[in-house]
Amino acid sequence: MPHFTIEYSANLDGRLDIGAVCEVVRKAAVETGIFPLGGIRVRAIKCEHYAIADGRHDYGFLDMVLRIGEGRDLPTRRKAGEHVFQALAKHLDPVFAASKFALSFDMQINDKDTSWKRNNIHDALKVEAAHG
Repeated sequence: MPHFTIEYSANLDGRLDIGAVCEVVRKAAVETGIFPLGGIRVRAIKCEHYAIADGRHDYGFLDMVLRIGEGRDLPTRRKAGEHVFQALAKHLDPVFAASKFALSFDMQINDKDTSWKRNNIHDALKVEAAHG
């Protein structure tokens, strides 16, 4: 963990480089200093079918959910969330300026008793760091 899932309206294609969005979120997550590097995941899902507000087709949205493990206090979570949100919002300023657009971000805490994981990326990063 952390795992970021981004859902976005298909009408953003051509207005937004979603790969760049994923990289902005990944980099901001690293910058917080509270997440293990090997656990960071950012994925984006284009929503072909959606309805917004009064049904106009030119409205767009990007909704991001962050799932994290237990153990961080509220001030730490808020500081990290604010950092990631501000980086993403700044990156999306041109979309806000050019269109009607909604951005949302929520953080959820996974219950460790009902969350299973298997990941050898952490070990690979440790070996890589040890051997330069």
